[in-house]
Amino acid sequence: MLLKALELGPFLANCYIVGSEKTKEGFILDPVAEAETIMDNVRQLGLTIKLIVATHSHPDHIMALHQIKAETGAPFAMHEAESAGMIASGMARVMGLFMSGSAEPLSKPDMPLKDGDTIEVGDLSFTVLHTPGHSPGGISLYGHGMVFVGDTLFNFSIGRTDFPGCSHRQLIDSINSKLMTLPDETVVYPGHGPQTTIATERRYNPFLVG
Repeated sequence: MLLKALELGPFLANCYIVGSEKTKEGFILDPVAEAETIMDNVRQLGLTIKLIVATHSHPDHIMALHQIKAETGAPFAMHEAESAGMIASGMARVMGLFMSGSAEPLSKPDMPLKDGDTIEVGDLSFTVLHTPGHSPGGISLYGHGMVFVGDTLFNFSIGRTDFPGCSHRQLIDSINSKLMTLPDETVVYPGHGPQTTIATERRYNPFLVG
């Protein structure tokens, strides 16, 4: 597997480029910002991008979405609850202002996701875990001994829950029921900050211990 982590944008969010060494097909997880930097890394890896996935719709995770989509022609995938909630709450207009300077609402994803769906690109396969709390339709992607968790879980921390549509109780439930049940050795790739493991967070994360 090919995996490139990029910390980009004014909010220092993590964008992940994931690809198959065999087929040279890949996907971009969270097109956070700096589209040309992302695309330069895609070209260096020799990948053809088949899908763009957002763990959630907060601006710091999708600021480069429009440009990446235009350059790759790849469909955009996001949880169905996230897109519905974003459009209903008016967050779509905020997204448009951040990403294109326009107040026009964002369109719905080309590929609405739900819990238990499988994302397959080349010979790679990841399971969609619905992990709401930081946002209504937040997702994590689990496969190949790793889990991409967006802003659900961080190294020694958890996602904030003081935005509209957030829920601390729901976030903790998502972490305990969907993430802490994964094998100890699972590598955790968060939306901000360094990678960690499920075992480390289970034992030492102050928001989860006790």
